[in-house]
Amino acid sequence: MTIGLTGGIGSGKSTIAAELAKRGYPVYDTDREAKRIIVHNPAVRSQVETLFGSDVYDGDTYLTQKVAAQVFNNPDLLHRLNNIVHPAVKFDLQHWIKSHDKPINDKIVNRQIVNLFVECAILYEAGLQTLCDKVVYVDAPEDIRIARTIARDNSNPEQVKARIHAQSDYSRRLADIILVNDGTSTISELVTHLLAQLDNGGHWEIIDTH
Repeated sequence: MTIGLTGGIGSGKSTIAAELAKRGYPVYDTDREAKRIIVHNPAVRSQVETLFGSDVYDGDTYLTQKVAAQVFNNPDLLHRLNNIVHPAVKFDLQHWIKSHDKPINDKIVNRQIVNLFVECAILYEAGLQTLCDKVVYVDAPEDIRIARTIARDNSNPEQVKARIHAQSDYSRRLADIILVNDGTSTISELVTHLLAQLDNGGHWEIIDTH
């Protein structure tokens, strides 16, 4: 199966993804791959330069802050950027999924024996849920999410809170599994429970080991 792994800021989805990778599961990090595509895909880079100017690149470095300054409070410009990047990431993800098909006796066998994971904060917004068999939403109480983000980024608490409130719970409502990462269970325990649930078919459930 291909499983989408999503969740809001500070939920811990990247930590869950890291544990899955540590256990040998293939994980496609859309944020990392999007940055690669923006720099190394000639068609995407050309469109980004047309939209923002060539000075948003410094050699093979994409100057995220320059782009962020331009799209801030400009939804139309952000929408146009997403229309360039999201389809390219989706195309790349399709090839990544296909690369894990196993040829047996000259036939391509569906990947029933391996779970692939797609880490993406904006899974539904980017339309990537259409490539996933199941979607897992990593969740945590707001105060924990704020504390985690501050510890990670040295962010301003009010700014983090504003970012959390700006994010929709749309993904949570549509997910097949809610994984509660509130610190009462270890990451290892959560991942073990998640994998067991996926082995059982991944029907809608809130996973909280306590």
